[in-house]
Amino acid sequence: MSYIIVGYGRVGSRTARILFEEGHPVVVVENDPDKADRAREAGFEVVEGDGSNESVLKRAGVENAVAVGGLTGDPNVNFAVCMIGKRFGCRVAMRISEDYREEIYERYAEDVDEVIYPERLGAAGAKTALLGGSFNAIGELTEQLRLTTVTIPEGSPAVGQKVNDIDLDDFGRVYAHGRDGEPMTIPLPGTVVEPGDQLALVVDQDSLDRTKSALLGA
Repeated sequence: MSYIIVGYGRVGSRTARILFEEGHPVVVVENDPDKADRAREAGFEVVEGDGSNESVLKRAGVENAVAVGGLTGDPNVNFAVCMIGKRFGCRVAMRISEDYREEIYERYAEDVDEVIYPERLGAAGAKTALLGGSFNAIGELTEQLRLTTVTIPEGSPAVGQKVNDIDLDDFGRVYAHGRDGEPMTIPLPGTVVEPGDQLALVVDQDSLDRTKSALLGA
C-alpha cells in the first residue's frame, strides 16, 4: 500500500523523502523529465506523466494506494489529482498557495482531506496530512525537541480549556492553534479549545507519551 506524490518540486521531493525514511513505500508522479530523473536517482519508483490524468495515476497504483498528495505548483492540477484519489478511496492532500482568497480555500477544503500551505509547515506538514491520525510528530527541531501536531478529540482533557492555560509542565509548549480547516495561528489569550481543533506543539522527545495523555486522554 503506497503513498503517491504528484509533483517532485521543493515540497514534493522533501515529502517523498520523509515518508521513505520512515519506511513508507512511495511512488512519484512527475511530468518534467529532469525532475523525474532526480526522483529516480533518489531511489524512488517514478511514473512520468500528468498526475491529473486518471490513467497516469492508475499506472502509479492509485487503486491500491493509501494516500495521494497533489503537491505541484498548480492548485488546479492538485485538485484534480485529489478528486481522482478520492474516487479510489485514498486519503488526499493538496498544496495551495497562501495567497489564495478565503473563498477559494474553502471551495478546495470542502472536498479534500487536507489543504497544505508550504509557506507554513512545508514538507513536514504534507507528510502529516497524508498519514492522517490525531497525533503526529512531524519534525525534529533539535536532538531532544520535536515539532508535533495534535487534533483534539471529544473527551480530551484539553476541551474547554483556554489554549494558554493548557499545562504541559516543563515538557512541552503550545505555540499555534487552528480550527475548521483554517491555517494555524498564534492563539489569542481567550481562545478556548474545542473538539476537532488542531494544536501545534514543541515537545521534549522523551515526553511524547506524556503529551499524548495530557491532550488525548486515556
